Amino acid sequence: MASLNNSDFIQGSLFEEDYLVRTLGNLAHSAEIALTELVANAWDAGATTVDIFIPEEFGQKLIIEDNGIGLTKDQFHYRWMRLGYNRLKHQGKEVKFPPNVEGKRIAYGRNGVGRHGLLCFNNEYKVVTNSFGEKSTFTITTLSETQPFVIKSETFQKSNKSGTRLEVVVAKNLPNPERILNIISAKFLHDPKFILSINRRTVPLEDHSGLINSKELVIGPVKLQAHFIDTQKSAKSTLYQGIAFWQSRRLVGEPSWVLGNEIVLDGRTKFAKRYTVVVESDDLAEFINEDWTGFIKGGSINEIYKEVSKYVSEMVSTIAIDSIAETTRKIKNEFAGEFNTLSPLAKYEVNEAIESIAIQHPMASPESISLAVEAIINLEKTRTGKELLFKLSKLSDNDVSGLNELLEKWSVRDALSVLDEIDNRLSVIEAIRKLSNDKDVDELHTLHPLVTAARWIFGPEFDSVEYSSNRQLHSAIEATFKTKINKDVFNNFKKRPDIVVLGQSTLSVTGTEAFENNLSTINKVLIIELKKGGFKLSREERNQAVGYVEDFMNCGRLIYTPYIEAFVVGDSFSEKVQPISTVKNESNVEMGKVTICTFSQLVDTAEKRLFGLRDKLNERYDDIPGMELFRQHSEQQLKVEFADAS
Repeated sequence: MASLNNSDFIQGSLFEEDYLVRTLGNLAHSAEIALTELVANAWDAGATTVDIFIPEEFGQKLIIEDNGIGLTKDQFHYRWMRLGYNRLKHQGKEVKFPPNVEGKRIAYGRNGVGRHGLLCFNNEYKVVTNSFGEKSTFTITTLSETQPFVIKSETFQKSNKSGTRLEVVVAKNLPNPERILNIISAKFLHDPKFILSINRRTVPLEDHSGLINSKELVIGPVKLQAHFIDTQKSAKSTLYQGIAFWQSRRLVGEPSWVLGNEIVLDGRTKFAKRYTVVVESDDLAEFINEDWTGFIKGGSINEIYKEVSKYVSEMVSTIAIDSIAETTRKIKNEFAGEFNTLSPLAKYEVNEAIESIAIQHPMASPESISLAVEAIINLEKTRTGKELLFKLSKLSDNDVSGLNELLEKWSVRDALSVLDEIDNRLSVIEAIRKLSNDKDVDELHTLHPLVTAARWIFGPEFDSVEYSSNRQLHSAIEATFKTKINKDVFNNFKKRPDIVVLGQSTLSVTGTEAFENNLSTINKVLIIELKKGGFKLSREERNQAVGYVEDFMNCGRLIYTPYIEAFVVGDSFSEKVQPISTVKNESNVEMGKVTICTFSQLVDTAEKRLFGLRDKLNERYDDIPGMELFRQHSEQQLKVEFADAS
């Protein structure tokens, strides 16, 4: 499509005088970024020296002068004055050098914004550039309503040198010379053919603040001085990363993390982009290709590569250990919400895993670390201390030797695991205690899940890994209550038939399994019937429960003869009712038992089973409402059940 001429349209765009500055972002507000970009322009112009003068006060000139290839009048008009100039499209990625200068570089420039860095200091500046026998002087300003920036004036005269001088009177963002020197040097110090000075000061490699370590490496007659450098202070990622070899202050080939056939570091990782290694020597001449593009393959150079690679690996390990705290902090910030919901044991495990990742995989990408930590957190959510607590509950009071034996086998993780489970159980007990006498509480969706989660109150066997609610029991429930169980009311993720909903109560039916004649069968059944909050139990409720037990005994769906124990739980019970009743068969053999009890009795029993810890930790739950405790428990159960289903 052809471009329009001025005569082909009625009105062009108008621009506020600060339009360009407002579109440049940090480039127009950060002296560090602006000067780094302007030095990068000198690099792209093939300069070997760049001298910067930074004034002490506002109102004085800041000057940047290089010995690069410069710009002709036409080049300046076409390149400098074009918004969004595409260097790759028009000039390619390789740098062109001034006459009599040899070298090979890849240009930094991409999107053509770096030259606007002078606007960080003033809205007007001067460019004096020498190229191909001509010296051109341009004054640039943004003070125009019709253009983002314009050439205010220009002059031309003959010249016999090359290079560019930039001048700007500092009206804002006065730089700190010391800081600028450290920042920009960190970006360019790996190239001995690019010397930078600020106010006539340069930073020798050995004195640079980004230098982490220097070490002499000796391989036979060859002596190397290796420097490990952190380029984090650069305001923009360095283009060249890797290991740079200098022979007599001249760069050999291009820096790379590949030595021969070995990849020392993956250059795509954040770690590799942050650090660089400079290897200085005067003993490598015989190993270098004639065109200095690299080293001659084979022979002793492989031993040199091996020693340098070993040094890099040692430094990587050292830095990884030093950065554990930083890595842990960053990962915890990323997963702060998830991490804070973990138990003490889970936090212990995740911290340990992060430390292991930081040490063993320092070059891992942030994405990989995040995926690994996320997987660990999800696994930790599924862990509980039930197994250890179950073992503890089986020990008798006199079994001191057994207890000692168990404790000797516990690690810190085991102890934290038990503490996690105890804390979970105490919170369940507290929720029951606070909600059970509330007549407005929904016993099906609130109290029943809590009591079901506390089956261990009714006997440790109902807390073991043998707990089940299988098809055989399901069939017995259907036969006893003459109805098909509605799976929509199941109170667990695996949809086991735990709950039967009646008029004034809900029943939970669970069991434990055993093997008889090599076949799985139910050896004990637990029935828990919960009455609504504030309900007073009478003989009628007890007799009804006795009927449940008898119906189960005679339903014809349970193989063998499981013992059936039923608990009817209410707020209180009549003094006329006998709280415990046994159920016998026709042969006068006890087949089950019905126990009338109160919610407060359940709480008291649970506290004793947990060694009286509720009394010792009585302040922990005092200020937490019952429904909040229920919510916390429900969220934890959902996480565990979902993980089990996965």
